[in-house]
Amino acid sequence: MKVYHCFPQGKAKALTMSYDDGKQADERLVGIFNRYGIKGTFNLNYGLMDRPERIDKEKIVALYEGHEIATHTMTHPTIARCPMTKVAEEILEDRKGLEALTGRIIRGHAYPNGSCNEEVKALFSQLGIAYGRVVETNPVNVNGEIVDTISAFNLPTDFMEWRATCHHNHPQLMQMAELFANFNKKQYLKLMFVWGHSYEFDRNDNWEVMEEFCKYMGGRADIWYATNIEIVDYMQVVKHLQFAADGESVYNPSAQSAWLTVDDVPVEIPGGAYVRLGEI
Repeated sequence: MKVYHCFPQGKAKALTMSYDDGKQADERLVGIFNRYGIKGTFNLNYGLMDRPERIDKEKIVALYEGHEIATHTMTHPTIARCPMTKVAEEILEDRKGLEALTGRIIRGHAYPNGSCNEEVKALFSQLGIAYGRVVETNPVNVNGEIVDTISAFNLPTDFMEWRATCHHNHPQLMQMAELFANFNKKQYLKLMFVWGHSYEFDRNDNWEVMEEFCKYMGGRADIWYATNIEIVDYMQVVKHLQFAADGESVYNPSAQSAWLTVDDVPVEIPGGAYVRLGEI
């Protein structure tokens, strides 16, 4: 048998988005995402929510329904330059504030200004953060030309220093979208990850960029539309699958289902289930 890990429903591609700061333009961005079935992660500074350019606290739960709310520290400092006691306070107070506001457990993070180091990553892992997104992106082009269609959409090797595929202002955004949408080698798991700030669309008067992207990418049967934390949690479920030495059976010790393809046929491995692959 040929057995591969895959995303839910046997898909081999996923799309996720990440937007920072929680400013008023998020309302328009969420509307675009919802219209085309795109899922996003929104990284919020609890300590800055009372500022007039930010989303009102009473709107947070309803606005981001179906999307992920993640941390961005309380006050947006460049944390790699801060004492670790201050860094711990910034992340814990942001988590506590957002959790009290939303009733959710908040485990995601985008580093303010992309600022992190090994000490920060280790600290955040101990304080309940499951991943951290940086501002650097995967190197996908040379001299303006996309040169490596296989590695451009790789899953991260370190979720605590998670690089996106590109910022939405990348000049080849739609070219990369087309490459991703048309990539059909199911022996690979591939992820397209776009990040930015919603207020940039107002500043640059280019909302059509996101409208075009989401219209093109949305509604595709072979793409899993997921938030950042959904991807992280799902990959942990897949990682913990236990296979028999002969490869004929698998046990899923997690509560969440995992998915495999067995000779190109999608197979769900329910949480807590023991499945004999050779009998499928």
